Amino acid sequence: MHFLITAGPTREAIDPVRYLSNHSSGKMGYAIAGAAMHEGHKVTLISGPTDLDIPDGVDFIPVESAADMYAAVENWIGKSDVAIFAAAVADYRPAEVPEHKIKKKGDTMTIELVKNPDILASTRPIFGFQGVLFGFAAETQNVIDNARSKLERKQCDCIVANDVSRNDIGFNSSDNEVVFVFKEHEEPLQKMDKKQVALAIIKRAEEVYRDKNEAK
Repeated sequence: MHFLITAGPTREAIDPVRYLSNHSSGKMGYAIAGAAMHEGHKVTLISGPTDLDIPDGVDFIPVESAADMYAAVENWIGKSDVAIFAAAVADYRPAEVPEHKIKKKGDTMTIELVKNPDILASTRPIFGFQGVLFGFAAETQNVIDNARSKLERKQCDCIVANDVSRNDIGFNSSDNEVVFVFKEHEEPLQKMDKKQVALAIIKRAEEVYRDKNEAK
């Protein structure tokens, strides 16, 4: 199978030297890419800026902004059987980016933000992807309810939900504790190393792919 995986944060430029971003380290997405390679799959990894080593054998597509990632996914999604979106993509970007560095002037500064295109929500209706679709829900409250809402709104086969308000899992941690949220049920995983979580995600995606193809 061909896996398309997104990972890492995006950076949204404020001016030539500053940007808006988030705390994503990319560890979960890179671990998923490595696990897919280990299981013998072809892997395309689309990643925002990280300090991580690129897993051996993947087709690596580096991107910077949410718009860059959107364009890369649109270009590569048609070649994929399974898409797993683990990147922490910025929801908004500055409406305008000046050519030169913004100089300090007053005690406050207002930046107008505009919404970025939603990659996960575009995958079915706009990109026309018919394969297996896994998304992530990094939540700080009402984790399962928010994940289930995302599952339905964005037409995913599964949402991998985790509580990023905890310091021992999620962003920048080597461990994670997730819940697979499906339409009919939920499957919690105990806390474990992200490499183990990644392998569990790949195994579950393989099962969903087989089930979908047997149902045809």
